[in-house]
Amino acid sequence: MTRLALTTALLCGTALPALAGTEAWDDIREALYGDRVLKDGATVIAIDAPYRTPDDARADLAAQIIPPLGVEVSKVWVVLDENPMPVSAVFELEEPQPSFFFDVTMRVNGPTPLHVVAETTDGQLYVQESFVKTSGTGACAAPPGTDPIAALASLGELGVAFGGALPGIGGGELISFASRLSRMDVDISHPSHSGMQMDQISLLFIPMRYVESVDIDLDGAGFVEMTGSISLSENPRVGLSVPSQSQSVDITMTDTDGTVSKLHQKLAGY
Repeated sequence: MTRLALTTALLCGTALPALAGTEAWDDIREALYGDRVLKDGATVIAIDAPYRTPDDARADLAAQIIPPLGVEVSKVWVVLDENPMPVSAVFELEEPQPSFFFDVTMRVNGPTPLHVVAETTDGQLYVQESFVKTSGTGACAAPPGTDPIAALASLGELGVAFGGALPGIGGGELISFASRLSRMDVDISHPSHSGMQMDQISLLFIPMRYVESVDIDLDGAGFVEMTGSISLSENPRVGLSVPSQSQSVDITMTDTDGTVSKLHQKLAGY
């Protein structure tokens, strides 16, 4: 799939100053979408995020997107306005879907608005906003939770679990869309160094290194590419909705140091 040039540039080049919530979003919105109209996504996007993160360094942020009938989801942005890299994850669907769900473990650096933006196949953009409070530990600068040597030894290991019901939104046709999908969880062994963390022995900053992209193919065909950021937690887990009849999955993870890991797995029983 084509690299997300604009998003990657924003991720790599943006360490936005701490701005008031609406001002930060206004700047991010203009950088990403220019003068495109973002429609109210209250009936399209349902965000599932904690009122206050129980662990700032590993918060579950999820959403389900079900667009108006007749169009499908083609791309989703996850924006934590006040994180050092606000554009925290981008999902680009090679095969647009009538419904899409994600659940990702992320660092939430401090209290911040959370915006989820979905693009549909007719070119429309929908946005929904939530707000996440934190305990104030500054997750992006928090020391790594695992031994650095051990983390490098297992870096790139991938695991997949498939199955389980997804939430529905509303009723009728909306619930029926969710019932056709299953949840797939991808576990990635990666220290996800933010570049803001300090080695507790040398007291030097650990160089930035994070999951740059995760390509997921189903049954030999492209399905979705996720572009990551330093907002991804250490050893991130990415949950996605996938068609229930999927028989196999191929995953390619690439990090910012150029490490590439691959996994092929049959999804027996489905």
